[in-house]
Amino acid sequence: MTAQAVQQSDLAVVIGLEVHVQLETDTKIFCGCSTDVADAEPNTHTCPVCLGLPGALPVLNRAAVESAVRVGKAIDADIPEETTFHRKNYFYPDLPKGFQITQYDAPICQDGELEIEVEGERRTVGVRRAHLEEDPGSLQHKGGNIDTADYTLVNYNRAGVPLMEIVTEPDFRGAEEVRAFLAKLEEVLEYLGVFDSQRDGSLRIDANLSVVEADEIGDDGDVTDEALESANRTEVKNISSHKGAEKALSYEAQRQKNAVQRGREVEQETRHWDESRGITVSMRSKEEEKDYRYFREADLPPLQVSDWKQKLDIPELPDARRERFSEEYGLSEEAASKLTSTRQVADFYEDVASEYDPDLAATWVADNLLGELNYRDMEITDVADRLGEFKRLVELVAAEEITTKNAEETVLREMLDEGGDPETIIEREGLGKADEGEIEGAVTAAIEENPDAVEDYHTGEGGALNFLVGQVMQRTGGSADPGSVNQLLRERLDE
Repeated sequence: MTAQAVQQSDLAVVIGLEVHVQLETDTKIFCGCSTDVADAEPNTHTCPVCLGLPGALPVLNRAAVESAVRVGKAIDADIPEETTFHRKNYFYPDLPKGFQITQYDAPICQDGELEIEVEGERRTVGVRRAHLEEDPGSLQHKGGNIDTADYTLVNYNRAGVPLMEIVTEPDFRGAEEVRAFLAKLEEVLEYLGVFDSQRDGSLRIDANLSVVEADEIGDDGDVTDEALESANRTEVKNISSHKGAEKALSYEAQRQKNAVQRGREVEQETRHWDESRGITVSMRSKEEEKDYRYFREADLPPLQVSDWKQKLDIPELPDARRERFSEEYGLSEEAASKLTSTRQVADFYEDVASEYDPDLAATWVADNLLGELNYRDMEITDVADRLGEFKRLVELVAAEEITTKNAEETVLREMLDEGGDPETIIEREGLGKADEGEIEGAVTAAIEENPDAVEDYHTGEGGALNFLVGQVMQRTGGSADPGSVNQLLRERLDE
């Protein structure tokens, strides 16, 4: 876009993503070094191959290729007959060979798509390509940041960790759409079992953003080729989360709009997202494809992958499972969405629903259990080995051996905070459901000891009955069913 003063309302944002996903494999992509590097001492997970020592030859990790093919099937991408690897040349201290083994003009996946939902509207985001590559190492700046550090250390433990770079079309028109896409992508990757969001650095995002005149965007959301070619774009790096992406791109979009509005040129450059300050800062001029001097990796022959697509299966994906939950179990859209948020949650729910009423199971998993886990900053995986104990608690509620209130507010919370099986907690806390005689006695006592409340009830005071229910619940230690107490009180008071 030429530099000229315009109104911000006349400008639109165009964003494309490059998402680097760490594939969940035991070893690196071209050697046998472990990928479990999170707490390892620096430079202890290395070998001649991932250090790029002379004479060391790469051997492709089959599990990484299988993961990439599964991703391709999940996003309905074209998987070619043959894929090849190239060397991407650039010089940086954390790149031991002076080049990165990646894929260039023959990626393993092309022309895919992923459907997202933003503010109730569903739309499709195109995935231009997805290719395999190795991760570089990491830099540790001592005494400051990259500009002010006293010195920098290099850790090559991550060098060679398998990555899949997923490159989208410039289909995003706002930061909120980017966040929705990243959430959906991560959901699909976790269902496939090729990605672990808990791994440090498992998802990193680079975004290309530019602003164009709003009338350059058609009714279908597409941007004209002329507009894309004329608009200078910035690449925003160092984004590591959905929330961070939304913040970084919201800031960068506004920065560029402000510049154009004032008649200033937007420079084509690479910018760093400084999360601590909430701004993007200039790093360097934007590299072009020719700067990397791609050429074929001679140590890795072309890989035939066409048959793999037919042989490799993928599990039921989140959208399909969500639809099935609604149809098979009669769940609301909201409940089905909660219960398919991760594959682990969906599996947990189905295990419970296979033995108990699906509605009861949905309430206990989607509302009670997930709510308590979220409050404690825990995941369903933290309690997966205690599924039997949780099912037993649901069974006790279903059999009316404990009130829902006591099960929710005491037993479940103690199970999560202190451990233990539900029966032990119920016995220790005296939470067994009150018998009929105990409830009737508590009702009689509540009526006799609260004549003012009884009189208020007969004069139509709405809160009187609730007060009496509370008195009965207090006398029974919360072990009576509130609904039954309410009914019994009405019967006695109306006699």
